[in-house]
Amino acid sequence: MSTQSAHAVTGRAGVVREVRAAGPLLAALRAPVTARGPWLTGALNLDAARPWPGSRPVAVVVDPADLTGPPLALAALVLRGGPRVTATLLGDGLPVPAGLTPARLPARDDAAAERLATGVVGLLDRLHRPWTLRLTGLPLGDPTLRAIGRLRPEAAFATARSARLVDSLTGVGAVHRTRDPAELERWLPALLAGEPDRRTRTALRATARLHVAIGQLELAVVAEGDRLRAGLLTLLDGPDRRPWWGWSDIGGLDTEMGAPVGTLTLRGGGLAAVLGRR
Repeated sequence: MSTQSAHAVTGRAGVVREVRAAGPLLAALRAPVTARGPWLTGALNLDAARPWPGSRPVAVVVDPADLTGPPLALAALVLRGGPRVTATLLGDGLPVPAGLTPARLPARDDAAAERLATGVVGLLDRLHRPWTLRLTGLPLGDPTLRAIGRLRPEAAFATARSARLVDSLTGVGAVHRTRDPAELERWLPALLAGEPDRRTRTALRATARLHVAIGQLELAVVAEGDRLRAGLLTLLDGPDRRPWWGWSDIGGLDTEMGAPVGTLTLRGGGLAAVLGRR
């Protein structure tokens, strides 16, 4: 069994490299589109375009003992500074398909998950500042979350039941479905006009353009001439279709109960926390 410990890589270029190197691991674990390289690279690009004071991306990586092949485990994080450092998963806060668990802490096995958990907590403890680790959007029973809980029993776990978007547009009118980037550009302004938040519009625009370019996005529209009545973006994951974001003034976009989503919150750092663990 490998005993390779976790190490941290800081900065955009290094995190991109580690995310790409983890491609085979993510594929083997059937990670969703929102946990794979293109999506996470897009998240890094969005962070770079709207810099947050004290923000830096970090990858915590468990490599094989012989340092060949893909990593055994990976946590792609963003640390945001201030009086208390907050660590979240890279991509946290981006609009994702509702009803599914969009994030992953990929680990080949339980041993790799244990080392990843130790590496994440160790990284934060070495900051010598108060910190909060908040990991959201993960499936229940994630082995790395369990391992962090064993390391730090004070960690708080929460579960929320999500609501999944259902594509029923065929029942309300003639639907035009396309994967053509030019068609996306034609309808995107009208589609995004239904989103009031500017940052969400920016994220939707950037991620939609990226994923249509690599064949992982479908646009569905119901229109009367040039007037958009309903529109939907769907992420394509092989044979799986994941309705992502849209709106309609004629119906056809329903919701139903989705998967339970897990969250871990852990606070540490500072003199009181260090003394409390002695």
